[in-house]
Amino acid sequence: MKKIKPLIVLASLFIALTLIIPAVLVLPFSGEHHASGKLGEDLTKVPAKETKTPGPSADAAVEVAVFRSAKSKIEKVPLEDYLVGVVAAEMPAEFKQEALKAQALTARTYIVKRLLTKDKMGTPKGAQVTDTPIHQAYKSDDQLRKEWGMKYDEKKKKILEAVRATSGQILTYKGEVITATFFSTSNGYTENSEDYWPSTYPYLRSVSSPWDKTSPKFNFQKVLTVKEFEAKMGVKIGSSGTIGKIVEKTAGKRVGKVDFNGKVLSGKDIRDKLDLKSSDFAWERKGNNIVITTKGFGHGVGMSQYGANGMAEEGADYKKIVKHYYQGVEITSAATMLATITAQK
Repeated sequence: MKKIKPLIVLASLFIALTLIIPAVLVLPFSGEHHASGKLGEDLTKVPAKETKTPGPSADAAVEVAVFRSAKSKIEKVPLEDYLVGVVAAEMPAEFKQEALKAQALTARTYIVKRLLTKDKMGTPKGAQVTDTPIHQAYKSDDQLRKEWGMKYDEKKKKILEAVRATSGQILTYKGEVITATFFSTSNGYTENSEDYWPSTYPYLRSVSSPWDKTSPKFNFQKVLTVKEFEAKMGVKIGSSGTIGKIVEKTAGKRVGKVDFNGKVLSGKDIRDKLDLKSSDFAWERKGNNIVITTKGFGHGVGMSQYGANGMAEEGADYKKIVKHYYQGVEITSAATMLATITAQK
């Protein structure tokens, strides 16, 4: 047997290394992520660890069954497209990018929690969510094209970038996905959840929101006749100039309770009965009319959209915005939950 020449050995070694080294270098940066969940595990709970933003593919595998109310039909929409449609419907595209990111994050948190818990409340059979503010407002790409016209490309790009910048992220509190409520405009403060709804959430606390005062929806006035007021409220005020007595205020400086000669109504009840913009209201009688003025627009619990934009205008990023309006929360990867939702199909 002839001896193998050193040059041949070196050449063989070089060829082998050129094949092995690229494979070793690619593995850690392949962008592939694997997630798994155990049976019986609370899938709305995740490690409360803030993570870096994953790529735009994080939402890609999930679909949302949206009931289109105008057409009375269900459309299956990829999660990323759904979030773009929600952000576009819920917040003006002219808002600052960091505010749009905050809205995208709250919208994803809302729908991920709903899909995980299989909450079908308020939806027809086969749908997971409606396109109305009962859940989250949503507009399709066709609707946005018609609405935005010549500015479609510019606005779509801006909102898509906001959604992708938060791709795969959700908000959690002590490892559990939060109820990420939001609204248009505060009266200068947000509400404690239990001051408006029955449930108490430790992250939905009253915080100051001074940026809202520049919102075009901050002030509103409504005029009702005395008879209309009495009929809607189920009370009698007759010729009296006094219209009930406010006996309680909320932490968010809204009306808590009003006493109408022994009949006590909550600020929320009054807002609903009179269809007011806010439960921060005042009224006065002028002849046979009652003039009602309100501050703010919406229920007041969670993130104020105009407040978020005001924070963004002052230089706050989306992380600072959401952590102001949702106390004690973490921005967490939803990879495990998104994989679970996909596996449930």
